[in-house]
Amino acid sequence: MNKKMLNVIAFMLMAFALTGCGKGIDIAFVTDMGTVSDGSFNQGAYEGVTRFTEETGKICKVYEPDGASTDAYLKNIKAAVKDGAEVIVCPGVLFEEAIYTAQKKYPKVEFILLDGEPHNASGDDFTIKDNTMPVMFSEEQAGFLAGYSAVRDGNTELGFVGGTNQDSIVQFGYGFIQGADYAAIERGVNVTIKYCYANTFLESDEVKNMAAAWYRGGTQVIFACGGAMGRSVISAAEENDGKVIGVDIDQSSLSETVITSAEKMLANSVYMGLSNYYNGTFEGGKVYEMNASNGGIALEMENSRFDTFSEVEYGTIFSLLASGRIVPYSTTSYGNTSDLELINTEVYYLELSNG
Repeated sequence: MNKKMLNVIAFMLMAFALTGCGKGIDIAFVTDMGTVSDGSFNQGAYEGVTRFTEETGKICKVYEPDGASTDAYLKNIKAAVKDGAEVIVCPGVLFEEAIYTAQKKYPKVEFILLDGEPHNASGDDFTIKDNTMPVMFSEEQAGFLAGYSAVRDGNTELGFVGGTNQDSIVQFGYGFIQGADYAAIERGVNVTIKYCYANTFLESDEVKNMAAAWYRGGTQVIFACGGAMGRSVISAAEENDGKVIGVDIDQSSLSETVITSAEKMLANSVYMGLSNYYNGTFEGGKVYEMNASNGGIALEMENSRFDTFSEVEYGTIFSLLASGRIVPYSTTSYGNTSDLELINTEVYYLELSNG
């Protein structure tokens, strides 16, 4: 047998080993409108995938859609199935309709859906098949911790900018307001909060200009809750001596202006779902709730830049949430903050002008 033939055989054996009996990948990760390095939701979820693949040797492929639409997501899911994916991880509420369809079309594939529940286009059928595990987070608890810490740290002029008024963003914002009010009552101070939805998850000059105006008008810290949109708030903070609270993952590395982050333990939830699948305990057919009681949310403290807010204060307020002694209001029907009953806090609900 000549050397050329040996090289061909060696290449074929290597390819066979990598693809697993002709199967190209084990796990697929489909992003929404961002990338796996967006410094926010996609990145946090993908970290769970990479941790799992590094430990197990499983092969993952990332799929980035051409646009933010159900058809675009289904196209990538179809490609992932064709490539041999056993588990497909989809981060975010934008995948709800796509997973509703895909879970029925591909019954032998398992789906991990973060931050959403499968439903049809009309929103009147929320069937969850046994091959789908939706993971939901108590954003109102994480937001509560963010607002509480900001006021306990000495701030009384706050801001909140959400990407859109979708449920998870509203819950972050509502929790933030309630946490701020709780701390304001404890401190005996009055707090004001400017509150706005930016209608985008992308970087935006309009958002940057608005945030800059807020900082120049006296706002001390803004909770930026909307993926890459948060970078616009950070830019405004850097230019106007402001402070920012990040979201979803530890965003302290993005800027010295980020004093903490309201975290969803995305990596942990994805790692758990993948582990469950490969050890035969996959929990499909129902929503898995992640909250303070099971380590699903947190306030980033290790890399925080608070002036006075301490680990002891954090431990105390976190235990009250975890034990159920504090239960933030989490209804999202209004979204304009008019349904919140506050004592020491006044909210100014604003609409961003895109003109």
